[in-house]
Amino acid sequence: MLAREPVLFDWFEYRGKDAVFEQPVPEGHYRNPVLAGFHPDPSITRAGDRFYLVNSSFAFFPGIPVFESTDLVHWRQIGNVIDRPSQLDFDGLGMSRGVFAPAIEYHDGTFYVVNTAVDSGGNFIVTATDPAGPWSDPAWLPTVDGIDPSLFFDDDGKVYLLNNGPPEGEPRYEGHRAIWMQAFDIAKLQPVGPRRVLVDGGVDPSTNPIWIEGPHIYKRDGWYYLNCAEGGTGPQHSQVILRSREAWGPYTPYDGNPILTQRDLPADRAHPITNAGHADLVEAPDGSWWATFLASRNYGGVHYNTGRETFLLPVAWKDGWPTILEHGLEIPYVAPGPTFLSRTASQAPSTGNFTWRDEFDAPELGRAWMFVRVPKQAWADPASHPGRLAIEPLAEGLDTLRNPAFLARRQQHIAFEASTALQVPVEAGTDAGIAAFQNETHWYFLGVRRVAAPIGETGGESNAEGEGGHIELFLEKSSHEGRQVVATRTLPAVDALQLKIEGDGGDYAFGFDAGQGWQWFAQGQDGTLLSTDVAGGFIGATLGPHARFVPDK
Repeated sequence: MLAREPVLFDWFEYRGKDAVFEQPVPEGHYRNPVLAGFHPDPSITRAGDRFYLVNSSFAFFPGIPVFESTDLVHWRQIGNVIDRPSQLDFDGLGMSRGVFAPAIEYHDGTFYVVNTAVDSGGNFIVTATDPAGPWSDPAWLPTVDGIDPSLFFDDDGKVYLLNNGPPEGEPRYEGHRAIWMQAFDIAKLQPVGPRRVLVDGGVDPSTNPIWIEGPHIYKRDGWYYLNCAEGGTGPQHSQVILRSREAWGPYTPYDGNPILTQRDLPADRAHPITNAGHADLVEAPDGSWWATFLASRNYGGVHYNTGRETFLLPVAWKDGWPTILEHGLEIPYVAPGPTFLSRTASQAPSTGNFTWRDEFDAPELGRAWMFVRVPKQAWADPASHPGRLAIEPLAEGLDTLRNPAFLARRQQHIAFEASTALQVPVEAGTDAGIAAFQNETHWYFLGVRRVAAPIGETGGESNAEGEGGHIELFLEKSSHEGRQVVATRTLPAVDALQLKIEGDGGDYAFGFDAGQGWQWFAQGQDGTLLSTDVAGGFIGATLGPHARFVPDK
């Protein structure tokens, strides 16, 4: 197939404007979330004086981002565990399938990540001596049934693999799961010996608890602590803890469970944080303990376009039990940091209000960009046109279950603005512009194409014929109601223009600048269709440049 004429993008800019991030951060404090916007299922480990964190990325590529920090607050992405097309393939999968809940551990000079590739291979383990990569190809764990695997390295040299799986026998109710453990041969990277159930159902089986998952074991003062999420990843999400004198149990639950939740707080509280759970604990060099966990920032009671984000809180130990947050307390947006907190004030671009701009002047794409599934051809070229990103339009649109020519950057704020400048496509049949994408069935696309048509606007009055050709501006959306054209407008031909998307909660607006200043094209559009609760699944909204080729135009 002949390559299409590329569309050139001059720059892309993203700006966050959340009111809650205007709260000042005093000396020695930090801002939550520490990783804003679609950074779910955080898992953390420490190697010396540095911390390393990984997140779920589902069907985005590169997959499983790896972050590094010296103070638990300021994080820098240093690589991805899944960064080669040969490692995994997500074609045919919905965006909320793919890589779930990775768990990272460091032991004796090697980093380990265990993970589940849902509908794309099952459970696997990868290793690296440098957390920035390269990571090994997956070593598959075909005998492990379920999700959320993690490793525990005991101080006697034994290694164990934990995971969520079906209970023994028939489940008694929907959401009835169990936590399993099995010995693990770290040299062969394979489980060995019998598997055993550590927790059946949850901390109180009489209440029919649901979705016990995300297990981790830690050892402290001779106790083995089993840390799990419970209640599902929605508003009932929580974190529970159990302990035992033996690795294999029996494990006794803490009377003060859950050790983290927001489910009992008033629904009408200001700037609510919900869905809190899936925590992982780490001990710092100074002996303090900290928890990373996921939670969501809501608007309108139930909506969250920013997905599940990574938060940080200290762990308090009392009478041999850890607590992340006392019952009835809200997760703070600003909190006291570790004693070793860096004096660097800004946590941007991980959190807070900031402006982020890519001038496309580097020979490779920055780590903020993701692909929808694994690209099979190199359609994004930041090197051939210095200072511009060349995107080859593909016949795949945003509704494909393969890889569209769309670069995705996380929406990190409830109130934001995203904009780009591009050269108007020169080839008939090519549409290009900016997209807001939640998944293959829920998205907006503000685009432009060359046409021969009168100047006018759908639903408006007819205007005189233009001269010298025209361009057509259009806005499409996809939702549970299907794919629709929201608005179109023809303009006199120009070679370049700017496009932007503004969002504030569920209110989205789309604008353009064709050389005469910014104008609104479509305002008051329903942004809730980009929220996780409406679109379904486990991810957040993303934004970025998109180009497609429609042969019949």
